[in-house]
Amino acid sequence: MTDSIRGDRPAPLIGLTTYLEQSQTGVWDVRASFLPKVYLDGVTDAGGVAMLLAPQPVDAMIARRVVSALDALILTGGRDVDPARYGQERLATTDQPRLDRDAWEAALLEAAIDIDLPVLGICRGLQMINVCLGGTLHQHLPEVIGGDHYSGGQGTFTVNPVRVEQGTRLSEVLADVDAISVMSHHHQAVDKVADGLVVSARGEDGVIQGLDLPQLSYGLAVQWHPEETIEDRRLFRSIVEAAERRMARRAASGDRA
Repeated sequence: MTDSIRGDRPAPLIGLTTYLEQSQTGVWDVRASFLPKVYLDGVTDAGGVAMLLAPQPVDAMIARRVVSALDALILTGGRDVDPARYGQERLATTDQPRLDRDAWEAALLEAAIDIDLPVLGICRGLQMINVCLGGTLHQHLPEVIGGDHYSGGQGTFTVNPVRVEQGTRLSEVLADVDAISVMSHHHQAVDKVADGLVVSARGEDGVIQGLDLPQLSYGLAVQWHPEETIEDRRLFRSIVEAAERRMARRAASGDRA
């Protein structure tokens, strides 16, 4: 049995952050690590190996140990980031914060940046990246733009047009298209962009829909849900390819750690 799905090359290990949610299965009703399978499909369809990263007690050393074992990191969607992280009081429309997940992802992101690990943020992941690097969020987007077309509610995704900024990493990944239609499910969005991040996409209403992380060899984030579009795996392919390039650089330099 081979350890690779691409000839004799090992497939890259892609870490995906998860929820801790109350889950029912059979006779059990317990808190459990949870992530929709479509995220895993996005990684495995692109040739990577999906590794689930559940929230747990963390410090800088633990975070460094985790990311050092990965070839790339994906911060996935989920509940709202704690507004205290960007200096605001929680509004009634904002989720009760999941402090364990916020701390876990913040530590993983910092460690990933330290070692130039490829990073992709999806929905909450984009918001977490912006907040961790010093940006802020609109806590309830309908109050800002006067509509709720970015969230259908009750687990329903909506389709929205997004304008891609040319010359960005996102534009390169999307083959320099000017605009795409995306699957949305969010009621929050970036307000103040963190220093060092580059806006790579916006909605027709100006809402930020993509960010590049120029401080990384590969780093980007999108506000939409690419995992929900089965026929389009460009973002997942791009991070798997970035992970493979990093693996090749490390092998060439003799860095096996």
